[in-house]
Amino acid sequence: MDMEQYPLIKLIIENNITKEEYNELLNMLEMLNESYESQKEEGFMDFTSLLIHFAGMLNEKLNPNQMICALKKEGYYPSLMDEFAKVIKRDREDSKRR
Repeated sequence: MDMEQYPLIKLIIENNITKEEYNELLNMLEMLNESYESQKEEGFMDFTSLLIHFAGMLNEKLNPNQMICALKKEGYYPSLMDEFAKVIKRDREDSKRR
């Protein structure tokens, strides 16, 4: 199996994530996606708070940026991951300007 095609699974294996931790991750992502959809319906434009929540709740074995990239590549929660990527990009651009 070419693990480059499955970056999420690769991160899970490389970081020794247990089945329980994996299930917690999936539950958290589902909850965040529901919050995202709800906020979007309400007209929210900035999803920084969801990204902060994601990073804060993510298992300490995992890197938030790597997880977002992996989830995005595998097609998990595409709209949410796109928003997270936009927030990160905007933050990087803002910090370069300072």
